[in-house]
Amino acid sequence: MPELNRRHFLVTGLAAAVTVAQPFALPAARADPGPAPGPASRGPRTDPFTLGVACGDPDADGFVLWTRLAPIPLAEDGFGGMPPRPFDVRWQVYADERCRRLVRTGVAVAAPEWGHSVHVELTGLDAGRDYWYRFRLGPYVSPVGRARTAPRRDSFGGPLAMAFVSCSQYEHGYFSAYRGVADEHPDLVLHLGDYQYEYAGSTYTAPGGNVRDHEGPETVTLAGYRQRHAQYKTDPDLRAAHEAAPWLVVWDDHEVDNNWAGLVPERPDRPQPDFPARREAAFRAYYENMPLRRAAIPRGVDMQLYRRVRWGEMATFHMLDTRQYRDDQGCGDGYRDCPESADPARSITGAPQEAWLLDGFRRSRARWDILGQQVFFAQRDNDEGPAKVTSQDAWDGYVASRRRITQGWIDAGVRNPVVLTGDVHAHWAADLKLDYDDPTGPTVGSELVTTSITSGGDGADSEPAAHPFLRINPHLRFYNNQRGYVITRVDRERLTADFKVVPTVREPGVAAYTRATFVVEDRVPGVQQAYLRPLDPTARAGGRTTVEDTVRWETERP
Repeated sequence: MPELNRRHFLVTGLAAAVTVAQPFALPAARADPGPAPGPASRGPRTDPFTLGVACGDPDADGFVLWTRLAPIPLAEDGFGGMPPRPFDVRWQVYADERCRRLVRTGVAVAAPEWGHSVHVELTGLDAGRDYWYRFRLGPYVSPVGRARTAPRRDSFGGPLAMAFVSCSQYEHGYFSAYRGVADEHPDLVLHLGDYQYEYAGSTYTAPGGNVRDHEGPETVTLAGYRQRHAQYKTDPDLRAAHEAAPWLVVWDDHEVDNNWAGLVPERPDRPQPDFPARREAAFRAYYENMPLRRAAIPRGVDMQLYRRVRWGEMATFHMLDTRQYRDDQGCGDGYRDCPESADPARSITGAPQEAWLLDGFRRSRARWDILGQQVFFAQRDNDEGPAKVTSQDAWDGYVASRRRITQGWIDAGVRNPVVLTGDVHAHWAADLKLDYDDPTGPTVGSELVTTSITSGGDGADSEPAAHPFLRINPHLRFYNNQRGYVITRVDRERLTADFKVVPTVREPGVAAYTRATFVVEDRVPGVQQAYLRPLDPTARAGGRTTVEDTVRWETERP
């Protein structure tokens, strides 16, 4: 994950910018089969649906629909060119892709206090099927998105097609991997963090240079975060991925500040006296721009993001927040031999979230228990000698916390624990252990790590087994440093994961291909390689990767 050697914080006016972030009654959506909203709702003179549409947090009888009105999406004041008054927006849900069989409609208020965002929570729909939806304001009609309800809680339903993604730095490349996700037609997409990046333009530069620029300064105000989210959603490939399927989203660090921990910014040696206000602004903008339920409405500097989503009897998704409640990194953010990492009092989740997760393990009857979270879970020691040199920003910096959660799923008899991870800008697959110091000990779970959509630039292909981490840590089973995503097929017998890559992010419209496939069999913890594509002799190859290469790629600072 990139870090900074220096920071330039623009905090002027921050307190005034986030005063609207005090607890506020979000307008409720209204079921209403009547005519389209009248002239008072026809404020924008151009298309207000430039940021597209999205669906999220599905359950067996509904989901959340989202849009945000922004006829001028990059407006510096963060209001997207909308007048400072509320607008009635009609929403429509259909049983068919051509929008001929209307099954539900109503009106929701897009209020300026919430950036003219719209969140509609629907219930009472049929389980385990597709729906399509759109919004209307005056003469303007949004794009059509596809939604899907989860199977009934007493049913497996059919196989689940689930993609997971992370780390999309707008400046570092084109979002072809998001278009690849859309083309997979998944039932569900998990975004595991770093949806957008906070840096001012040309501050964080990819090898070979950036292909496009951020608008505005580093994001520290509500207006700045709103503008940055809007800029990302102007990308057609990202909008297509949102339109393709419901999403489950969680943040990592760049939605606020690189490597933040609780109320501690990245560089406490260069304090930000207004960091709580910055965090408050970032949380509010995140809610405004994501398809989240009302339970996630931020309350000042707090926002309830960890949650549990059931996909029938097939899977339970435990979506974690490893930023908001963690103790500060013990010895800094990079790779360190750090005694504090083993301190049992330190936590990456905080005690309440840990207790919630362990209780969820005990209650679960799902075939697959899937943890959607941010940072590397398995141990990654980069020292071949007696020292244990690990990333202090990952679970390696919170060893006791990791062990308690691992022991928790063992004690609960979780049938198939699988951890999904983002953050590190590379594909990895790993067997999970209770004791990583005993490589002969039992494997107790599986970890699948997606590379970035663009962050870090193109990267390079290489022979996975040549990476020294796989020799030092025999539980690590796969590595690839290209950009892409992971698409999985989950059924009763196995979870199959295709590690997709794109040859370059410096050009738009590049097709993805499968670099490797790993399988997790029912009741057989650990990952098994099912397919490995040979190196493409025409592709950019990375040669032999060193320990120093990976440390630099994950911790280099602009």
